[in-house]
Amino acid sequence: MHPTVAAIHRANLRTDVPAFRAGDTISVDFRVIEGNKERIQTFTGVVIQRRGDGVSETFTVRKISNNVPVERIFPLNSPRIAAIKVNRLGKVRRARLFYMRELQGKAARIKERGVKMDVAPKAKALAAIDAAEPKSSKVKAAKAAAKTAKAATAA
Repeated sequence: MHPTVAAIHRANLRTDVPAFRAGDTISVDFRVIEGNKERIQTFTGVVIQRRGDGVSETFTVRKISNNVPVERIFPLNSPRIAAIKVNRLGKVRRARLFYMRELQGKAARIKERGVKMDVAPKAKALAAIDAAEPKSSKVKAAKAAAKTAKAATAA
């Protein structure tokens, strides 16, 4: 690619796009122009594919509206997209979910993907729970008595 074209492509890339992939449920706030008025319309659905890369990357969102399936293709780097919010992370094993078009009802559900947490934050969270004051008054009294006994033996 020519350096000038590459520079123009880099200038048009969005930096505020959250990380999402096929199977995730997202809300896309899209600017709609009707006559001389502009408003934001939210389109919430499941991402069934991401395609392309760079300035020409697109993603397809599918939803069911009044028992009618609706699919919409959005250019990822479009200035008409006001915001993209990830509502739910989906657990799927494919990058293209075109099989969802034949499914309906409970069969069309996608399991939720959990966010993996590192071991270190887990250990910190457990240590914070242990360090927190106990709620039982008997435990509080026993700890206070132990502190008093320790202070008496130290003096």
